Amino acid sequence: MSIAIMRKALTGVSGVPVTAYDGNGEVETRITAKVYARVAAAGIHNIVAAGNTGEFYALTPREIRIVHEAAVSGVADRAPVTAAIGRSLHEAVAMARDAAAIGASAVMSHQPVDPFAAPSAQIDYFCNLADASTLPLVAYVRAEGFTVADIVRLANHGNIAGIKFATTDLMLLSRAIPAADPAGALFVCGLAESWAPTFTAAGARGFTSGLVNVAPKLSLAVHDALEKGDFAAARAIVNKLEPFERMRTKFRNGANVTVVKEAVTYSGLDVGPVRVPGLPRLDEHDREDLHLLLRGWEAEGDIETHRGQQDVKAAG
Repeated sequence: MSIAIMRKALTGVSGVPVTAYDGNGEVETRITAKVYARVAAAGIHNIVAAGNTGEFYALTPREIRIVHEAAVSGVADRAPVTAAIGRSLHEAVAMARDAAAIGASAVMSHQPVDPFAAPSAQIDYFCNLADASTLPLVAYVRAEGFTVADIVRLANHGNIAGIKFATTDLMLLSRAIPAADPAGALFVCGLAESWAPTFTAAGARGFTSGLVNVAPKLSLAVHDALEKGDFAAARAIVNKLEPFERMRTKFRNGANVTVVKEAVTYSGLDVGPVRVPGLPRLDEHDREDLHLLLRGWEAEGDIETHRGQQDVKAAG
């Protein structure tokens, strides 16, 4: 896929599906592919395989490739598949090579988690990886401490399609966007629907989403409103999503993926628990609150469930 086409896809919703596990805690490829197929069928513009909602850091490199393969299979060319990569630079380069071999459209590099990483050297990490990748790269920026010059250097790299900007440093974002080459990387809101109106006002386009796993209609409605410049409509939908997103922030975001996976299981696909150190399952009280919210969305036609279908277990 050309970098121009990839940048166009990034102006939409970049959905991050969950990874399903079987009863032994291994990646369940059939159900994982079904999750990706659902997201693709909903019309999500770009689909990120093994992102944070897909538990990237809880997966081995071999499992990451398995998830990438399940994503390509499930999406079946209905949208670009952006394969998440990362860890050491050598590992990330190898993952990028594998992603190209299995038919991914682009790669997204998670930010290095080295506790002694220097901001300018993290930009070097992304740029070196973009140099080595035959696929367009999306750089996932989520740490503090970068300068405008750092971000501009990243944005102006010829093989970087976009920057997933996932910090609340809006001053940096609003200064970096006009300073960067307008023909360079697209700046994408990396903090999902809740922050999308604010990031859009600062000049970003598109946003990432874990909500697409269960309520893609609502994600697309936020996007459509922002594309029309209707911030009031976008905020009204965001307000509707607030209880769901607030549940995900519990335990310093330790319940982030847990809430999404419980919602997917409620919808009819048993995707298993979250691997530690994430919260494996919700407690009974939080689970009941989530199900109450989902029943309300279901009644309003915001989500569809498939409970009771053959070979799919419903939430208990």
